[in-house]
Amino acid sequence: MRTERNLTRLDRVFARLDREPERPAHLDVPRMSRHRVVLFSATLAFYLAIVVAVLVTSWLVRFDWQVMFFRPYQQWPEIHAFLDYWVVLGQRGPTAVMVAAWLGWRSWRQHTLRPLLMFGAALLLLNVTVGAAKIGMGRLGPHYATVIGSNEMWLGGDIFPSGHTANAVVTWGILAYLASTPRTRRYLSALSAVVSLSVGLTTVYLGTHWLSDVFLGWAAGLLILLALPWFESLIARVEAVIFSVREAWRARRTGIITVPEPTPVGAPAMVPQRPAPDGDGPVREPVAAARGARPSAFLPAGPHTARSERTPVTPAGSRRPPHPDRVSRATPSARPVAGG
Repeated sequence: MRTERNLTRLDRVFARLDREPERPAHLDVPRMSRHRVVLFSATLAFYLAIVVAVLVTSWLVRFDWQVMFFRPYQQWPEIHAFLDYWVVLGQRGPTAVMVAAWLGWRSWRQHTLRPLLMFGAALLLLNVTVGAAKIGMGRLGPHYATVIGSNEMWLGGDIFPSGHTANAVVTWGILAYLASTPRTRRYLSALSAVVSLSVGLTTVYLGTHWLSDVFLGWAAGLLILLALPWFESLIARVEAVIFSVREAWRARRTGIITVPEPTPVGAPAMVPQRPAPDGDGPVREPVAAARGARPSAFLPAGPHTARSERTPVTPAGSRRPPHPDRVSRATPSARPVAGG
């Protein structure tokens, strides 16, 4: 009697992973559709509106000061310890390591570098755009504010926009962007939205950012995610170059020489020009490449003529093979003489 071991949930998960194809044949790669362009334009307009509202010291700046004087960390101190750990989900180092490890395993399994290359491109865009905005506007945070009611701009700070918020949007949103199916993308989009929103509000709770910093961080991270389809062709070319360099290195290491493919039989070829019989001009004749040239390893050195140009030579002697019982016609046969 054969018994089967009861599989646990973890065993079923690994068994399902083993059944997945190594490289999906049809990946649902996001495209820069009209809907995506509209979202990108609306997000960019929201980004510029927040910057202008802070620069002119509008109602948004006054609301920032009201939230700061409210001091949420004093209103709800019981969740302070938990949010100190939760805000780590927006720090660059820990989140980048976790996401890169997952995307590296996925790249190894699917034999493609697209997940890691897209993640690297997203982080590069994040560092350039958010870093330039922080340095350019130089806003001070709530803990270092100098004048009540001011926007605290161009005073050497580096909190506008919020780096924690933008990093949470990009780092966790890239998982949704690289999802293989639309259903998985929807689930991961909802999860990344919850994480990024909560991380941004946590920075406001801890008093490290103004609320307007968080608004601008959300917009900055979303702009990067929406712009990623524009870099898909560049990522594909970079991946092709990396794979070609790898194959060349492997061939040089193993000593395998790549032989060029032969010309297929029957492909049309052009013969050299030759004068026409009546002398009117050159004549081109498309001919088929029937058979490749034979190697000259068995030919002696020197000029050779074609078979049709050689003088036929009649072989001397009989062409019949020699036989011990056969008598040649040239010699008289020895006949037995009858006795008298």
